[in-house]
Amino acid sequence: MPRLRCRQLVAFAVVAAGLLRAMLPVQAAEPVTVGFDISLTGGIAANGKATLLAMQVWQDNINKKGGLLGRPVKFIYYDDQSNPAQVPGIMTKLLEVDKVDFLLGGTGTNLVAPAMPLVIPRHLVFLTLFALDVNSEFHYDHFSMIPAGGEHPKESFTEGFFRVAETLAQKPKTLAIAGADAEFSKNAMDGARSLATRAGLKLVYDQSYPPTTIDYTPIARALGAANADLVLVCSYPPDTVGMIRAVHEVGLKAQLFGGGMVGTQTTTFKTQLGPLMNGIVNYDFWLPWAHFASPEAKDFLAQYQERAPAEQIDLLGYYLPPFSYARMEVLQQAVEANGGLDQDKLAEYLKTHTFKTVVGDVAFGPNGEWAKARTLEVQFQGVAGNGLDQFKSPQAEAILWPDSEKNGTLRIPYSEAQY
Repeated sequence: MPRLRCRQLVAFAVVAAGLLRAMLPVQAAEPVTVGFDISLTGGIAANGKATLLAMQVWQDNINKKGGLLGRPVKFIYYDDQSNPAQVPGIMTKLLEVDKVDFLLGGTGTNLVAPAMPLVIPRHLVFLTLFALDVNSEFHYDHFSMIPAGGEHPKESFTEGFFRVAETLAQKPKTLAIAGADAEFSKNAMDGARSLATRAGLKLVYDQSYPPTTIDYTPIARALGAANADLVLVCSYPPDTVGMIRAVHEVGLKAQLFGGGMVGTQTTTFKTQLGPLMNGIVNYDFWLPWAHFASPEAKDFLAQYQERAPAEQIDLLGYYLPPFSYARMEVLQQAVEANGGLDQDKLAEYLKTHTFKTVVGDVAFGPNGEWAKARTLEVQFQGVAGNGLDQFKSPQAEAILWPDSEKNGTLRIPYSEAQY
């Protein structure tokens, strides 16, 4: 074959191969896998489902922009059934079977603590959501997305309750505390006891109840019999609902009632309890009428609220969703800044940088909690019926503390503020 003819055939083959490659589908980049447990059934399913939707909004947004480090983000998750006993098995599967790139903690203290013994030996960064001072037990690179932070996170969780109590014309002298015999309630009650001691309050009732409690009437009667000026309850959603119904039934008389009850912040429980919410003074973390409610946060909330009806979940999404989305923003910024998923580098970056998120600037202190606490104390007022729209208004949930966010006036005593 003539040399020129041979060169032509070779050139043709090269061009043909290039055309063939162009016609083949582009090989997709391997996804960045993020694994976690989530409460889709059980007592805190309302919070878990809202948390998941917020994460999925972030996932869709980041993937539309090209993903994380040019790779799509894929979630791998399993239902923990709101049961701490399910967590170790789920975490083991995520790490050893699914081999996820990054592990996130579940929603809440009770579901984060059981994961720590699996995370620590593997030297993994652990970014969790609404876990109250889990680091006080484990002293590890666990970073908690919860505004109850600062040097004393256990205290900051119920600090607002005591700050509101300080404003009472008749100085309170006695305090009654109740909470579940579980990780979250224990931590919150520890903080409340410290605050009570500093305030010079006499503790006239201090009891825990089993997490499996169904009938809260005996507890409510005992709280009433203590005749305390202040009644503070540290509870998860199922017992919060049961306790509110019980104290209303027995006619609890106190200046203030509330403090550390998880559940009153979630739309599902607000509409379920309706007027029974009136008079309760309790913590909250984010509301659209607070000054820190940024345009970015409201834009996220609009995306969330557009999808919430189809998912049949918390329609307003004021509580967990903004922080759930912000947690993913923190992860995104740390990964992009380091150009990879090296756990040691990510841990160091999380310790030393401030993150711009939909809930404002977030920085972690030496204990892995928010460097500065930012909690609200609110009172439910004028709730009539079980309609949703009333909870879109600051009139139904007035901010009492801190002063920089205050937009309402305290109504007392609790027995009269209910109406």
